[in-house]
Amino acid sequence: MNKSILEGLGKLLRVKSLVTLALTAVFSVMALRGEISQEFMTVYAVVIAFYFGTQSQKAPGVKGDGGYDAG
Repeated sequence: MNKSILEGLGKLLRVKSLVTLALTAVFSVMALRGEISQEFMTVYAVVIAFYFGTQSQKAPGVKGDGGYDAG
């Protein structure tokens, strides 16, 4: 397999990525059932904001926790 694909899969297995993916799955199920509570929305919004906020602070091309390698 391509090295960049393997690196991408490795980054997905980090804890914060797993938590974000799990919360997104739960959010999707709750949305389909129409059972989203305000408390869950607050927690979900904070986690998503944190996850994408930390990724946007990474400089392009710098390898790090959750960052992407532009090279």
